[in-house]
Amino acid sequence: MIKLNKTSEASFKDCINQLLLQQGNDIACIIYDEFMYFCGAAAKEFKLPSVIFNTTSATNQVSRYVVGKLNAEKFLVDMEDPEMQDKVVENLYPLRYKDLPISEMGPLDRVFEFCREVANKRTASGVIINTVSCLESSSLSWLQQELRIPVYPLGPLHMTASPPSSLLEEDMSCIEWLNKQKPRSVIYISIGTLGQMETNEVLEMAWGLCNSNQPFLWVIRAGSILGINGIESLPAEVNKMVSERGYIVKRAPQIEVLGHPAVGGFWSHCGWNSILESIGEGVPMICRPFHGEQKLNAMYIESVWRIGFHV
Repeated sequence: MIKLNKTSEASFKDCINQLLLQQGNDIACIIYDEFMYFCGAAAKEFKLPSVIFNTTSATNQVSRYVVGKLNAEKFLVDMEDPEMQDKVVENLYPLRYKDLPISEMGPLDRVFEFCREVANKRTASGVIINTVSCLESSSLSWLQQELRIPVYPLGPLHMTASPPSSLLEEDMSCIEWLNKQKPRSVIYISIGTLGQMETNEVLEMAWGLCNSNQPFLWVIRAGSILGINGIESLPAEVNKMVSERGYIVKRAPQIEVLGHPAVGGFWSHCGWNSILESIGEGVPMICRPFHGEQKLNAMYIESVWRIGFHV
């Protein structure tokens, strides 16, 4: 990401220059993703207003600011102390140092450098965040003070914008299956587009779901179970048990599923879009985060908003 930002700046400036020539110098604003911070340099050079767009939570953005101010070597030493791990970050209760989203992202010095670059808002006119003030009022206030530019919580964007187009075809047959289930009886399981699980964990999930005596809709995409192609490759008794009580699809229309009267719970990887979609439909969550800010999101679901629990 650091390299991409360095190599993209010149070509983006050329692009903006061409657009200005074509549009007669009439560009109102550049809106860019916070991780594409090279756009800010172009906006400054051409004296154009710019607004940063943050697709994750305000709390996640706050945590990156905290990380950007830390020293990597000292942090590694400090985190060997359990008391330091559980210490609440100053003025940011209940965010603890062990909740900072830096795991599995590579060498810490590079992660900290990237967080510093992202946190440097340079000359932006404001920040748009896909969140809601009633969920993250303290984090939004903290950002407003820290950034000293306007911060706009404009979410949940999935409720106000057109539904996102999917590169993968969604299996609509699951809606027909849901139509046959009792209200609030179905557990919906999806670990997102990137999550991967070991076979043993999938087996435990399958046994747990079947022993719950609840019907379940389970999204199992190709490649989500390490070492096997899908649920069909699991032991025959598990396969039979799942097929009797559950319904398996490779891709589900998630917003429609969560809004269906039959769905009563969401077993989720805790990606921010999934959380907003679930909260929007009033569906409580079972949290199984994998990496990055998902663990921070899960902590807030369980300990702050109290609308789910962490497996």
